[in-house]
Amino acid sequence: MALTYAKSGVDIEKENKAIAALARQLTYKRSGMGAPLTDVGHYAGLIDFGEYALALTTDGVGSKVLIANEMKRWNTVGIDCIAMNVNDLLAMGVEPLAFVDYIAISEPSDEIMRQIGEGLAKGAEMSRITIVGGETASLPDIIRGFDLAGTCLGMVKKDRIITGERIEIGDAIVGLPSAGVHSNGYSLVRRIIKSAGYRYGNPFPCNTDTTIGDELLIPTRIYMEILDAASRFDLHGLAHITGSGLMKLHRITKYGFNITDPLEPQPVFRFLQEEGGVEDLEMYKTFNMGMGFVVVLPRGEAMEAAKMLGGKIVGEIIDKGIYVRDLEIK
Repeated sequence: MALTYAKSGVDIEKENKAIAALARQLTYKRSGMGAPLTDVGHYAGLIDFGEYALALTTDGVGSKVLIANEMKRWNTVGIDCIAMNVNDLLAMGVEPLAFVDYIAISEPSDEIMRQIGEGLAKGAEMSRITIVGGETASLPDIIRGFDLAGTCLGMVKKDRIITGERIEIGDAIVGLPSAGVHSNGYSLVRRIIKSAGYRYGNPFPCNTDTTIGDELLIPTRIYMEILDAASRFDLHGLAHITGSGLMKLHRITKYGFNITDPLEPQPVFRFLQEEGGVEDLEMYKTFNMGMGFVVVLPRGEAMEAAKMLGGKIVGEIIDKGIYVRDLEIK
């Protein structure tokens, strides 16, 4: 039987309904300085700060930390934590400034915390941000192992905010490569590995010089080059492809995406699909499939932007729907 994200314990439709139920209760809005400039549901929340907007986003590493525990190697998950937050700021043209982390752990461990700190420090350097504080909670009755999350603060001039509202039919879509699975879909990943009878220390079949665990712990790419592109090109929309895969594109525009020449997914995706018997549609609704970030801009600028960003033109904006070649992503 083909595995799915829902069968592995994460039902995106149920999750979205639950989030909507929560968001409906968040009715109070501050006025004046600090008033919200965006509704709940975009990549980051923006508030009024005079000439500027301050932006906040929060995210975590998710069940990827369980693989780190199995491998007893925790020095990359800090990069993931920062990347998941920073990339969401970049998806609105926001420059990241500062970060705070939150670690919930069953029992404090010097070695685990040292390695987490190593990754956080590396991610902060890559993102040009300062980690200004955080919180650690020992929760033996709630947590098994640990959970790692954080919040990132950014700033952008109000006239430089990129929300996707300027996207037009005919705009080009530029895809930027991911580093691999990044930090989403790991409930399905772990289910596939277990069902197929592998261990994370086994050689990775597509490259026996590494292990399955090492391949899955490759940290999330941080797309800081987006800020340079935003200063050079007329970017109409940006998307960070994470949980729910290409369905994330619904977040930035009412228009559709026709991806006729997608980036080639890394071998790890083929391995997971074959071992789990996962259908193409489910793969594109769960994983980034080799494309971790999407840039939408006028076709006349797309070739130069793609060259600068190290990506390629993968398609164009259409009236509605999301398509990868002839596959419709609902």
